[in-house]
Amino acid sequence: MPICLGLFISGSGQIPPSIYTTQGPVVGTVPVVGSTVTRQARRLYVGNIPFGCSEDEMMDFFNAQMHLCGFSQAQGNPILACQINLDKNFAFLEFRSIDETTQAMAFDGINFKGQSLKIRRPHDYQPVPGMSEIPNSAVPGVISTVVQDSPNKVFIGGLPNFLNEDQVKDFLLSFGQLKAFNLVKDTATGLSKGYAFCEYVDTVSTDQAIQGLNGMQLSDKRLIVQRASVGAKNVQTNVPVQVQVPGLQVAQGPGPATEILCLMNMVVPEELMDEEEYEDILEDIREECSKYGTVKSVEIPRPIEGVDVPGCGKVFVEFSSIIDCQKAQQSLTGRKFANRVVVTSYFDPDRYHRRDFGMSVC
Repeated sequence: MPICLGLFISGSGQIPPSIYTTQGPVVGTVPVVGSTVTRQARRLYVGNIPFGCSEDEMMDFFNAQMHLCGFSQAQGNPILACQINLDKNFAFLEFRSIDETTQAMAFDGINFKGQSLKIRRPHDYQPVPGMSEIPNSAVPGVISTVVQDSPNKVFIGGLPNFLNEDQVKDFLLSFGQLKAFNLVKDTATGLSKGYAFCEYVDTVSTDQAIQGLNGMQLSDKRLIVQRASVGAKNVQTNVPVQVQVPGLQVAQGPGPATEILCLMNMVVPEELMDEEEYEDILEDIREECSKYGTVKSVEIPRPIEGVDVPGCGKVFVEFSSIIDCQKAQQSLTGRKFANRVVVTSYFDPDRYHRRDFGMSVC
């Protein structure tokens, strides 16, 4: 029986096929450190680490995450070593292969002991010739936290501060799969600054999101959604964002409350086609809204083949009083309905009774 050789790393930094003995394939559990030629390509910088954490804790945490996310490409632990600089609050992780190192870039922003970690390549990193770089966004199901500057980088301003990352992401995902997303936060408090950046996998989703979201009422604010390059000069790090959009008058607040509430991003036209499903949705919405006051009527414009139906996909709820409507608006904004984050706005009663739902923004 030949001696088990362990898991060797090829000169390219990739994991080779299993080593075979006379008894079959053998994969060692203690990998041998790869070539020094690939060392920098197999290392990652980890910033903002928690005070007092040990090297073993860091290795255990990231090895577990690699296995949980399916990034580990062989048996055993992908991370070979960890070096922590306590004075400057950062660490370096060394992986057994370049591919696994690149996959781990997707952990940028991951929470470890209450700290949001920064994952970066070392300053002296140089891609190994012949090895292709796999960006964070290429990992299925993983949304990068680094939104690169590009013509399709989207700026989202006017976000209520109470919305967290998951809520904002869920809202944006209504228009397509996200490639990258970053909600900008105050470094001192950790609270949202009210704006974010994103990029979609499909560029078609970019235009759809801008058209569907720009100017939309969200709680007591209106969203400003546009390509980041349009207002890049107006965005500064430590001051409120004021982006000038030609032709758009941005309202300062929701305006006077009415007894009519418009609910957006709650249903999609496809769900309203089937009569039975439509009735179920209508009943669910009426029941939920009744928790906040007396509901007089509910209107959900439905799609008609070959006809551009005004307000299709929006929900309009008439309450018996403005106070009841305000209670519902405050409670339903940011809530989830069918895994979509609900957006609300007050609506003009005269237009509601005329069934004049033809508008781009409620």
